[in-house]
Amino acid sequence: MHTKREERIRTIMKQRYQHILVVLEDIHDPHNAAAILRTCDAFGIQNVWFVFEQEKPYNPKKVGKASSSSANKWLSIQTFNSVSACIAALVQNRYTIIVSAISPQAIPLDTARFTEKKTALIVGNEHRGISEEMLAKADRVIQIPMRGFVQSLNVSVATAILLWEITKNGKLVPTKQRNNQSLKR
Repeated sequence: MHTKREERIRTIMKQRYQHILVVLEDIHDPHNAAAILRTCDAFGIQNVWFVFEQEKPYNPKKVGKASSSSANKWLSIQTFNSVSACIAALVQNRYTIIVSAISPQAIPLDTARFTEKKTALIVGNEHRGISEEMLAKADRVIQIPMRGFVQSLNVSVATAILLWEITKNGKLVPTKQRNNQSLKR
């Protein structure tokens, strides 16, 4: 029994995107964060960073076990106490910073192309959105086109849509296939 479980873990870990990172900037509601962790696991995102500059910190490994279906135990999580520290780490690790925001400079998600070698997707606070500091450091700003009266989605729903678009059709190649092969899903 342990052999099958270990084999399944190895298989899943080989499919993880090591070069796509999700950053949750000052997410207020731990349940939203837990839902995002579950989505990251589902889409094969291994690395999730949390920034707690304006919001009271919580432990992403302990909150929302029910709503994340314990996805948090399978993910690599790092926390920062400032936006500037997070940005410095992103720059040092050569991530392209892609911010999701309602902004005049944003391009519609359905027209965006994701070809970067290392991508950091930044999602912001449920009420304030992305900080001005993070927005200023963004390499690109994207937004989900809205056709209704409401101009925003719940942050966990928006993150799921964004990750679907970024990972669909193998636009970004997972770690196991970095030798210039295209990913066929």
